[in-house]
This record gives sequence, structure tokens and C-alpha cells, in this order.
Amino acid sequence: MPSYELSLMLRVLSKPELVSSLKRSAETIVQQGGVLRQFISIGTKPLPFKIRAHTQWHREGTYFLMKFDAPSSAVEHLNDEFKRDIDLIRTHVVKCEEPVKQECTLEEELKSPAYRKDVQQLVEESRKTVRKQFKQNSPGFDYYPFQK
Repeated sequence: MPSYELSLMLRVLSKPELVSSLKRSAETIVQQGGVLRQFISIGTKPLPFKIRAHTQWHREGTYFLMKFDAPSSAVEHLNDEFKRDIDLIRTHVVKCEEPVKQECTLEEELKSPAYRKDVQQLVEESRKTVRKQFKQNSPGFDYYPFQK
């Protein structure tokens, strides 16, 4: 199952209401066959601009980030369920790509940039590209016809 990040922006609620809203969101993920991995509270902050959600204007919101694994077919259903929840202002589900592992040694880093393999590859790539010359659009006359 692929990993996903869900960013939640909730309206400002009392603590019991906030817990029940987050529990509903988590249960929705679990019902779709997902597994919760991490739950991060970012806090209550003013929104970057006024946002209208469910016929109300919001100026402040509580931010949360949930990391979970779920089948790819479940994401569309999750988005649909989150749009119906009146406590959620905005949600965004993003697929997490696994980071590319790069080997880095101290010996390689201590070399000057001209002798590093990755810099040499960049130099070779830049030599291969052919830059197009700028061609001025002219009417074909030896003089400029619009000059006084």
C-alpha cells in the first residue's frame, strides 16, 4: 500500500469536539482499509485569508497532519467523505514518495567541486546541449520601413 499525507484544516473547536472530529477522520481512513502511521498537531493559527466553508467564513483554523497507508482506490472515497464533514475547512491528500538514497562519503565531499563526479556530469550535460540562436523577425528589406 502506498503512503499518504493528509493535511487537515479544522475550524476552531473546543477540545472534546476537536477530538471527536479527528476521531471521525481517522475512522474514515481505517474503514477504507488504511493504517494510521503518524498524527501531528501543528496548532491553531490564523488562516492566510478568509475562507468560506459550509456557509461560514473562517479566519482561524486548527492544523493537523496525518500520515497513513491506504490502497490507492480509497483516496477518492476519502476526499468525498472529508468534503461532507462540516468541521473540516480544507483537506489535502498527497502521496508520499520514498526518498532516494544517495551514498555520500566524506572523501567525496572534501574534493573541490571541479573533481566531483556529479559536477563533472553536469558539465558534460551542458556541453551536449545546443543553444538556439535568436533569429530576429524582419520583413526582409535592407532598411526599416517604419522609420521616419
